[in-house]
Amino acid sequence: MFGRDRSTPASQPAQQSYGSQVNAAQAPNVSPPVGPTPKLETVIGPNCRITGTLQSDGGARIEGIFEGTIQITGNLVVAESARVIAEIQAYNVTISGQVKGNITANRVEITETGKVWGDLNVNSMLLHEGAYLRGNTNMAGDVEPPAFEPPRIAAPRPVAAIEGEVEEP
Repeated sequence: MFGRDRSTPASQPAQQSYGSQVNAAQAPNVSPPVGPTPKLETVIGPNCRITGTLQSDGGARIEGIFEGTIQITGNLVVAESARVIAEIQAYNVTISGQVKGNITANRVEITETGKVWGDLNVNSMLLHEGAYLRGNTNMAGDVEPPAFEPPRIAAPRPVAAIEGEVEEP
């Protein structure tokens, strides 16, 4: 009734997966979704402009203009037509449009048409060729860099000594 799909039994809801889950236990300040990746529940259409706070326990797709704060436990998809000015906290974020603001997520993917002005706090990041990112990227985890030894420089020998023309004292 009213647009509900009768082909899917109520006991087994259809599941869509957008993005992958990568080591949810290490995501900085982002709660992993419970069970399988939640489907996109909220869509802000291309002719829509919203100002405020978006909070959701599922996923969201933005195709229009959004200004404010986004706090979702699922995946966020910023479509190519979207313009977002917001502080974002989400599980996985895929950006094909323009985002101005800091992002905290498990995984951030910026596609070839995506543009981001802001800092990223992530576990994993994917930057496609042609993507634009202006800001700092901080990756979670306490991975220490390996100890590198400087190269050993041999003492220079005179060229004549190599050819046997100069006697050494």
